[in-house]
This record gives sequence, structure tokens and C-alpha cells, in this order.
Amino acid sequence: MTERTFSIIKPDATERNLTGKINAVIEDAGLRIVAQRRIRMTEAQAKTFYEVHKERPFYGELVGQMTSAPVVVQVLEGENAVAKYREIMGATNPEQAAEGTIRKLFAKNVGENSVHGSDSQDNAKLEIAQFFTEDQIVG
Repeated sequence: MTERTFSIIKPDATERNLTGKINAVIEDAGLRIVAQRRIRMTEAQAKTFYEVHKERPFYGELVGQMTSAPVVVQVLEGENAVAKYREIMGATNPEQAAEGTIRKLFAKNVGENSVHGSDSQDNAKLEIAQFFTEDQIVG
């Protein structure tokens, strides 16, 4: 089933000019990038986006990190896109990530792990809607 998922290429990756290399991994794995733009996430956007982690001790650091430099927000499309992209990203901790995954290839550490991807179809829809209107997505 063709579906969409949401991706963020995080500041640690954009600062190291890795957007093209990460996009190549995504596309080589069979997902299409149907919307993409580089933005500077505001504190309000980051707080809303990561609200699920509000009570966690790393929340403030996460918001600070995500607003520290530009990010690339993306809509990816393909067969079982949510599960496929989670597989392509690799484990949150790059030391535990499989060879060839984005985090194994590019992440610095657990906190600076280069990419975010939706964890469910419902969350993908919500996350996409925070950054894109339907007419900005070209399927």
C-alpha cells in the first residue's frame, strides 16, 4: 500500500551538508521525496512538534537543538512508507544501527542522530500537516 511519511533532516546533518547524501539513501531505498523544504524551525514549532516529550528530561535540549540551525522537512511516499523509512533511518543510537542505515552512516550520537521519521501513519498525517499544505505535496 502506497502511503506517506514525514521526515526531518536535523541540524547536525544540515550543518555538515549531508542533505543530498541522506536524500540519496532515501531514494535508493525506493521512497520518493514528494515535498521538501529547508526551514529554520521556530521555538514554538519545535515545542509543538516534540510536545509528546514535554515531561522528559531531554525536552529542553531537544527543542534547543532543533532550532539551532536549519532543518529539511520532507514528505516521503512509497510502499509502507512509515515502516520503510524507520528501517532506512536505523536505530536511534547509531552504535546499534544496522550497516547502511542513515544513522549508522551519518549520526554523531543518540542526541544528534541526523533524522526524524514518523512512528505511525496517524502521526505521519499530523506531522506532515504541521509543515505542509496538501497543494505543496507533488505526488
